[in-house]
Amino acid sequence: MNDTADRKYGFFWDLLGNLDEGRPNLGYTTRVEVYRLMQFCFRDILEQDYGAEKADELFYRAGFLAGTHFYNNVIGEVTDLGVFVRKLQDALKDMSIGVLRVEEEDLANGKLTLTVSEDLDCSGLPELSYEVCTYDEGFIAALLESFSGKKFHVKEVDCWCTGDRTCRFRATVVADAVAA
Repeated sequence: MNDTADRKYGFFWDLLGNLDEGRPNLGYTTRVEVYRLMQFCFRDILEQDYGAEKADELFYRAGFLAGTHFYNNVIGEVTDLGVFVRKLQDALKDMSIGVLRVEEEDLANGKLTLTVSEDLDCSGLPELSYEVCTYDEGFIAALLESFSGKKFHVKEVDCWCTGDRTCRFRATVVADAVAA
């Protein structure tokens, strides 16, 4: 069940809990502000203690871990890109994470461009002159790796916080890398 039993905070899917039992009155939803309060306070503390570069690295890694578990527990094993994208679009929309669109797809050459509108992490934030969706980069990289078996590098190239009204991610296969 939990292959991280030797660590106090090792993640496993059951940590999401039984919300029917645990939140019979409040249910499955909360306000976006609460999620962002937690996310940006974590980022602030990590940056204070480790610097912005390390904070971004940790958020990318956390997103990657989440994306791997999300694929395994929500998307499931699929081999067709169209089916994968539809299942992912439906799941992200149903969970109010964002609205996914594939702008460009060239998996034969290891390239994808994806957009996420109404992104949980940043849509509606003030302009900051830098991208903030590092967690999403890791999340998307893990989803693509889980689907394809190939390692991807994912970089946000447009963000609400840089004046765009959708988050755009470029994903490229990492040459000579094999997924774990």
